[in-house]
Amino acid sequence: MPGGDLADRLAALSASATGDDGVVTVTVASSGIVTELRLDDRVQEFSGARLSAEILRTMRRAQSAVAEQVATAVGETVGADSPAGRAVLDGLTERLAAVPPEGPAVPVMPSAPFPTFQNTPTLPQQSPGNGFESGRDSRAR
Repeated sequence: MPGGDLADRLAALSASATGDDGVVTVTVASSGIVTELRLDDRVQEFSGARLSAEILRTMRRAQSAVAEQVATAVGETVGADSPAGRAVLDGLTERLAAVPPEGPAVPVMPSAPFPTFQNTPTLPQQSPGNGFESGRDSRAR
């Protein structure tokens, strides 16, 4: 059965990549998930920002390599144009698209302003209180 053959091949696939200076090595499974991260002792010389950028860059390289292997396996078994082949490739593409692109991280701020949490009555018969019962007597429960 071709689908079983594809599943067996995908289960066996993995790819590794090593950073430019050999400090970081990342291995990913056919799903694109990191299965191993190796750091050389020279990481102590890296700043936190530089190390995290190197890890992400190396992870993307490994994921790109495994994506090529998956595409080859799909093409050789069920075909990239078959429904099963498209499902496998689309699923991998979707998972890898969640990885942010290379480049400096941009801080994420909310688009709406922060709430002010002012003490205002929500019903006309309520008078502003101290924030605990909004003017209502807590004994009234």
